[in-house]
Amino acid sequence: MTRFIHDQFSKDYLEELLKNYGEVQAPSRVAGEVREIDVLFLPFPNQSANLEVLGLLGRLASTPAIFEPFRNPASKEEITDCLLKLLEVKGALQRKANRNKTQIIEEEIPKLWILTPTASTTLLSGFGAVEKTDYCPGIYFLADYLRTAIVVIHQLPRTPETLWLRVLGRGTVQKQAIDELISLPENYPFYQVMLELLYNLQQNLRINQNSEPEDRELIMRLAPLYQQDRERAIQEGIERGLQRGIERGIEKGLEQGLEQGAQREQKLILRLLNRRFGEISLSLIEQIKKLSIEQLETLGEALLDFKEVADLVTWLNQKEETTNESK
Repeated sequence: MTRFIHDQFSKDYLEELLKNYGEVQAPSRVAGEVREIDVLFLPFPNQSANLEVLGLLGRLASTPAIFEPFRNPASKEEITDCLLKLLEVKGALQRKANRNKTQIIEEEIPKLWILTPTASTTLLSGFGAVEKTDYCPGIYFLADYLRTAIVVIHQLPRTPETLWLRVLGRGTVQKQAIDELISLPENYPFYQVMLELLYNLQQNLRINQNSEPEDRELIMRLAPLYQQDRERAIQEGIERGLQRGIERGIEKGLEQGLEQGAQREQKLILRLLNRRFGEISLSLIEQIKKLSIEQLETLGEALLDFKEVADLVTWLNQKEETTNESK
Protein backbone atom coordinates (compact mmCIF):
# COMPACT_ATOMS: atom_id res chain seq x y z
CA MET A 1 0.00 0.00 0.00
CA THR A 2 2.76 2.48 0.93
CA ARG A 3 4.33 1.95 -2.48
CA PHE A 4 1.21 3.33 -4.16
CA ILE A 5 1.17 6.31 -1.77
CA HIS A 6 4.75 7.15 -2.77
CA ASP A 7 3.98 6.55 -6.46
CA GLN A 8 1.11 9.05 -6.32
CA PHE A 9 3.32 11.55 -4.51
CA SER A 10 5.95 11.23 -7.26
CA LYS A 11 3.38 11.86 -10.00
CA ASP A 12 1.86 14.84 -8.17
CA TYR A 13 5.33 16.17 -7.40
CA LEU A 14 6.54 16.09 -11.01
CA GLU A 15 3.25 17.50 -12.28
CA GLU A 16 3.41 20.48 -9.90
CA LEU A 17 7.01 21.25 -10.82
CA LEU A 18 6.47 21.02 -14.59
CA LYS A 19 2.92 22.23 -15.27
CA ASN A 20 3.91 25.90 -15.70
CA TYR A 21 6.37 25.00 -18.45
CA GLY A 22 4.41 22.63 -20.66
CA GLU A 23 1.59 20.13 -21.01
CA VAL A 24 1.64 17.44 -18.35
CA GLN A 25 -0.33 14.21 -18.68
CA ALA A 26 -0.19 12.11 -15.53
CA PRO A 27 -1.02 9.34 -16.13
CA SER A 28 -1.22 8.97 -19.92
CA ARG A 29 -2.57 5.86 -21.63
CA VAL A 30 -0.84 4.35 -24.63
CA ALA A 31 -2.07 1.91 -27.26
CA GLY A 32 -1.56 -1.84 -27.31
CA GLU A 33 -2.04 -3.75 -24.10
CA VAL A 34 -3.34 -1.14 -21.68
CA ARG A 35 -0.35 0.64 -20.15
CA GLU A 36 -0.13 3.97 -18.40
CA ILE A 37 2.78 6.36 -18.59
CA ASP A 38 3.40 7.89 -15.17
CA VAL A 39 4.18 11.40 -16.45
CA LEU A 40 4.27 12.53 -20.09
CA PHE A 41 5.62 16.07 -20.43
CA LEU A 42 5.52 18.24 -23.56
CA PRO A 43 7.31 21.56 -22.95
CA PHE A 44 5.90 24.82 -24.21
CA PRO A 45 8.11 26.60 -26.80
CA ASN A 46 11.14 28.54 -25.54
CA GLN A 47 11.01 27.21 -21.97
CA SER A 48 14.64 26.11 -21.59
CA ALA A 49 15.73 29.23 -19.71
CA ASN A 50 12.71 29.11 -17.38
CA LEU A 51 13.29 25.43 -16.59
CA GLU A 52 16.76 26.20 -15.22
CA VAL A 53 15.17 26.84 -11.80
CA LEU A 54 14.59 23.06 -11.60
CA GLY A 55 18.26 22.25 -12.11
CA LEU A 56 18.90 18.79 -13.49
CA LEU A 57 15.17 17.99 -13.62
CA GLY A 58 14.67 21.09 -15.77
CA ARG A 59 17.39 19.92 -18.13
CA LEU A 60 15.72 16.52 -18.50
CA ALA A 61 12.41 18.27 -19.21
CA SER A 62 13.78 20.68 -21.82
CA THR A 63 12.54 18.32 -24.57
CA PRO A 64 9.45 16.04 -24.68
CA ALA A 65 9.89 13.54 -21.88
CA ILE A 66 8.42 10.48 -20.23
CA PHE A 67 9.16 10.22 -16.51
CA GLU A 68 8.77 6.84 -14.81
CA PRO A 69 9.61 7.19 -11.09
CA PHE A 70 10.05 4.09 -8.89
CA ARG A 71 9.92 4.00 -5.10
CA ASN A 72 11.73 0.66 -4.99
CA PRO A 73 14.70 -0.16 -7.25
CA ALA A 74 13.40 -0.74 -10.78
CA SER A 75 13.68 -4.36 -11.92
CA LYS A 76 14.71 -5.45 -15.41
CA GLU A 77 11.06 -6.37 -16.11
CA GLU A 78 9.88 -2.90 -15.05
CA ILE A 79 12.52 -1.19 -17.19
CA THR A 80 11.50 -3.35 -20.16
CA ASP A 81 7.88 -2.32 -19.60
CA CYS A 82 8.94 1.35 -19.63
CA LEU A 83 10.74 0.78 -22.94
CA LEU A 84 7.56 -0.74 -24.39
CA LYS A 85 5.64 2.41 -23.44
CA LEU A 86 8.20 4.58 -25.21
CA LEU A 87 8.16 2.39 -28.32
CA GLU A 88 4.36 2.51 -28.42
CA VAL A 89 4.45 6.32 -28.22
CA LYS A 90 7.03 6.38 -31.03
CA GLY A 91 4.86 3.99 -33.05
CA ALA A 92 1.84 6.29 -32.65
CA LEU A 93 3.89 9.26 -33.86
CA GLN A 94 5.15 7.23 -36.83
CA ARG A 95 1.59 6.22 -37.80
CA LYS A 96 0.49 9.86 -37.60
CA ALA A 97 3.39 10.90 -39.84
CA ASN A 98 2.51 8.16 -42.33
CA ARG A 99 -1.11 9.31 -42.48
CA ASN A 100 0.02 12.86 -43.12
CA LYS A 101 2.68 11.67 -45.57
CA THR A 102 5.39 13.46 -43.61
CA GLN A 103 8.64 12.46 -41.95
CA ILE A 104 8.63 11.84 -38.21
CA ILE A 105 10.45 14.63 -36.39
CA GLU A 106 13.06 13.10 -34.12
CA GLU A 107 12.80 15.94 -31.58
CA GLU A 108 9.10 15.17 -31.07
CA ILE A 109 9.83 11.66 -29.80
CA PRO A 110 9.93 11.84 -26.00
CA LYS A 111 13.02 10.80 -24.11
CA LEU A 112 12.42 8.22 -21.40
CA TRP A 113 13.83 8.99 -17.96
CA ILE A 114 13.55 6.06 -15.53
CA LEU A 115 13.96 7.37 -11.96
CA THR A 116 15.08 4.66 -9.54
CA PRO A 117 16.61 5.02 -6.06
CA THR A 118 19.34 2.44 -6.76
CA ALA A 119 20.44 0.13 -9.57
CA SER A 120 22.95 -2.70 -9.55
CA THR A 121 25.95 -2.85 -11.87
CA THR A 122 24.51 -6.06 -13.31
CA LEU A 123 21.22 -4.36 -14.18
CA LEU A 124 22.92 -1.38 -15.82
CA SER A 125 25.34 -3.51 -17.82
CA GLY A 126 22.49 -5.79 -18.89
CA PHE A 127 20.86 -2.84 -20.64
CA GLY A 128 24.18 -1.51 -21.93
CA ALA A 129 23.66 1.67 -19.92
CA VAL A 130 26.67 4.00 -19.62
CA GLU A 131 27.36 7.44 -18.19
CA LYS A 132 28.07 10.45 -20.43
CA THR A 133 30.69 13.09 -19.72
CA ASP A 134 28.27 15.97 -20.33
CA TYR A 135 25.92 14.76 -17.57
CA CYS A 136 26.57 14.39 -13.85
CA PRO A 137 27.28 10.97 -12.29
CA GLY A 138 24.27 8.75 -11.68
CA ILE A 139 22.65 9.02 -15.14
CA TYR A 140 23.12 5.99 -17.38
CA PHE A 141 22.17 6.15 -21.07
CA LEU A 142 21.02 3.27 -23.22
CA ALA A 143 21.81 3.13 -26.96
CA ASP A 144 21.09 6.44 -28.72
CA TYR A 145 18.16 5.19 -30.79
CA LEU A 146 16.37 4.05 -27.63
CA ARG A 147 16.27 7.63 -26.27
CA THR A 148 16.33 6.30 -22.71
CA ALA A 149 18.33 6.88 -19.54
CA ILE A 150 18.23 5.34 -16.08
CA VAL A 151 18.60 8.00 -13.37
CA VAL A 152 20.01 6.38 -10.22
CA ILE A 153 18.94 8.95 -7.64
CA HIS A 154 21.20 7.76 -4.82
CA GLN A 155 24.24 8.20 -7.05
CA LEU A 156 23.47 11.82 -7.94
CA PRO A 157 25.87 14.34 -6.39
CA ARG A 158 24.47 16.23 -3.42
CA THR A 159 24.22 19.66 -5.06
CA PRO A 160 21.44 22.24 -5.52
CA GLU A 161 21.35 21.16 -9.19
CA THR A 162 20.06 17.68 -8.26
CA LEU A 163 17.80 18.66 -5.32
CA TRP A 164 14.45 18.31 -7.10
CA LEU A 165 15.29 14.75 -8.16
CA ARG A 166 16.79 13.67 -4.84
CA VAL A 167 13.48 14.46 -3.09
CA LEU A 168 12.18 11.37 -4.96
CA GLY A 169 14.83 9.14 -3.39
CA ARG A 170 14.31 7.22 -0.18
CA GLY A 171 15.89 6.83 3.24
CA THR A 172 18.81 9.11 4.05
CA VAL A 173 18.96 10.59 0.53
CA GLN A 174 15.34 11.73 0.68
CA LYS A 175 15.69 13.01 4.26
CA GLN A 176 18.74 15.11 3.31
CA ALA A 177 16.90 16.50 0.28
CA ILE A 178 13.89 17.45 2.41
CA ASP A 179 16.22 19.19 4.90
CA GLU A 180 17.74 21.16 2.01
CA LEU A 181 14.31 21.98 0.62
CA ILE A 182 12.91 23.42 3.84
CA SER A 183 16.08 25.48 4.37
CA LEU A 184 15.40 27.40 1.13
CA PRO A 185 14.00 30.95 1.39
CA GLU A 186 10.21 31.00 1.70
CA ASN A 187 9.91 32.97 -1.54
CA TYR A 188 11.91 30.37 -3.47
CA PRO A 189 10.01 28.99 -6.50
CA PHE A 190 7.83 25.99 -5.58
CA TYR A 191 8.71 26.23 -1.87
CA GLN A 192 5.12 26.45 -0.65
CA VAL A 193 3.64 23.91 -3.04
CA MET A 194 6.37 21.40 -2.19
CA LEU A 195 5.65 21.74 1.53
CA GLU A 196 1.97 21.10 0.83
CA LEU A 197 2.80 17.98 -1.19
CA LEU A 198 5.00 16.74 1.65
CA TYR A 199 2.21 17.46 4.19
CA ASN A 200 -0.16 15.41 2.06
CA LEU A 201 2.36 12.56 1.78
CA GLN A 202 2.75 12.60 5.55
CA GLN A 203 -1.02 12.45 6.07
CA ASN A 204 -1.46 9.54 3.66
CA LEU A 205 1.37 7.58 5.25
CA ARG A 206 0.09 8.32 8.76
CA ILE A 207 -3.39 6.89 8.14
CA ASN A 208 -1.97 3.79 6.44
CA GLN A 209 -2.01 0.79 8.75
CA ASN A 210 0.95 -1.01 7.15
CA SER A 211 3.66 1.63 7.25
CA GLU A 212 7.22 0.36 6.97
CA PRO A 213 9.89 1.52 9.49
CA GLU A 214 11.38 3.80 6.83
CA ASP A 215 7.97 5.40 6.26
CA ARG A 216 7.44 5.88 9.98
CA GLU A 217 10.75 7.74 10.15
CA LEU A 218 9.63 9.91 7.24
CA ILE A 219 6.33 10.65 9.02
CA MET A 220 8.24 11.81 12.09
CA ARG A 221 10.51 13.99 9.94
CA LEU A 222 7.60 15.68 8.19
CA ALA A 223 5.32 16.05 11.21
CA PRO A 224 6.78 19.36 12.55
CA LEU A 225 6.77 21.07 9.13
CA TYR A 226 3.00 21.55 8.97
CA GLN A 227 2.74 23.11 12.44
CA GLN A 228 5.77 25.34 11.86
CA ASP A 229 4.38 26.62 8.57
CA ARG A 230 0.95 27.33 10.08
CA GLU A 231 2.48 29.24 13.00
CA ARG A 232 4.69 31.21 10.62
CA ALA A 233 1.73 32.08 8.38
CA ILE A 234 -0.28 33.37 11.33
CA GLN A 235 2.64 35.35 12.75
CA GLU A 236 3.47 36.93 9.40
CA GLY A 237 -0.15 37.93 8.94
CA ILE A 238 -0.26 39.54 12.37
CA GLU A 239 3.00 41.44 11.75
CA ARG A 240 1.79 42.73 8.37
CA GLY A 241 -1.51 43.85 9.84
CA LEU A 242 0.21 45.62 12.72
CA GLN A 243 2.52 47.42 10.33
CA ARG A 244 -0.38 48.62 8.20
CA GLY A 245 -2.50 49.65 11.14
CA ILE A 246 0.15 51.24 13.32
CA GLU A 247 -0.62 54.76 12.09
CA ARG A 248 -4.24 54.31 13.14
CA GLY A 249 -3.35 53.23 16.65
CA ILE A 250 -2.22 50.04 18.37
CA GLU A 251 -5.72 48.68 18.89
CA LYS A 252 -6.58 49.06 15.22
CA GLY A 253 -3.24 47.60 14.25
CA LEU A 254 -3.77 44.55 16.42
CA GLU A 255 -7.24 44.05 14.94
CA GLN A 256 -5.85 44.17 11.41
CA GLY A 257 -2.97 41.90 12.37
CA LEU A 258 -5.31 39.22 13.68
CA GLU A 259 -7.40 39.54 10.51
CA GLN A 260 -4.31 39.11 8.33
CA GLY A 261 -3.22 36.09 10.34
CA ALA A 262 -6.65 34.48 9.95
CA GLN A 263 -6.57 35.06 6.20
CA ARG A 264 -3.16 33.40 5.84
CA GLU A 265 -4.35 30.44 7.92
CA GLN A 266 -7.51 30.17 5.80
CA LYS A 267 -5.51 30.04 2.57
CA LEU A 268 -3.17 27.35 3.88
CA ILE A 269 -6.03 25.18 5.15
CA LEU A 270 -8.04 25.55 1.93
CA ARG A 271 -5.03 24.60 -0.22
CA LEU A 272 -4.40 21.50 1.86
CA LEU A 273 -8.06 20.45 1.77
CA ASN A 274 -8.25 20.94 -2.00
CA ARG A 275 -5.07 18.95 -2.53
CA ARG A 276 -6.33 16.13 -0.31
CA PHE A 277 -9.96 15.90 -1.41
CA GLY A 278 -10.13 17.86 -4.68
CA GLU A 279 -12.11 21.07 -5.02
CA ILE A 280 -14.39 21.45 -2.00
CA SER A 281 -17.80 23.13 -2.30
CA LEU A 282 -18.35 26.88 -2.00
CA SER A 283 -20.61 26.34 1.01
CA LEU A 284 -17.80 24.61 2.89
CA ILE A 285 -15.37 27.37 1.92
CA GLU A 286 -17.79 29.97 3.28
CA GLN A 287 -18.10 28.07 6.55
CA ILE A 288 -14.32 27.96 6.91
CA LYS A 289 -14.02 31.68 6.22
CA LYS A 290 -16.38 32.41 9.11
CA LEU A 291 -14.14 30.63 11.64
CA SER A 292 -12.14 32.63 14.16
CA ILE A 293 -8.37 32.36 14.20
CA GLU A 294 -8.59 30.05 17.25
CA GLN A 295 -11.06 27.81 15.41
CA LEU A 296 -8.84 27.83 12.32
CA GLU A 297 -5.89 26.67 14.44
CA THR A 298 -8.02 23.82 15.80
CA LEU A 299 -9.15 22.88 12.28
CA GLY A 300 -5.53 22.95 11.08
CA GLU A 301 -4.68 20.26 13.61
CA ALA A 302 -7.90 18.25 13.12
CA LEU A 303 -7.64 17.98 9.32
CA LEU A 304 -4.59 15.75 9.68
CA ASP A 305 -6.99 13.00 10.76
CA PHE A 306 -9.63 13.60 8.08
CA LYS A 307 -9.98 10.70 5.65
CA GLU A 308 -12.82 12.13 3.52
CA VAL A 309 -14.80 15.33 2.99
CA ALA A 310 -17.53 13.99 5.28
CA ASP A 311 -15.09 14.32 8.21
CA LEU A 312 -14.71 18.02 7.43
CA VAL A 313 -18.49 18.47 7.19
CA THR A 314 -18.99 16.75 10.56
CA TRP A 315 -16.29 18.88 12.18
CA LEU A 316 -17.78 22.14 10.85
CA ASN A 317 -21.30 21.15 11.90
CA GLN A 318 -20.13 20.30 15.41
CA LYS A 319 -18.26 23.59 15.64
CA GLU A 320 -21.34 25.50 14.46
CA GLU A 321 -23.55 23.74 17.03
CA THR A 322 -21.09 24.54 19.81
CA THR A 323 -20.99 28.21 18.74
CA ASN A 324 -24.80 28.46 18.68
CA GLU A 325 -25.12 26.87 22.12
CA SER A 326 -22.67 29.35 23.61
CA LYS A 327 -24.72 32.35 22.38
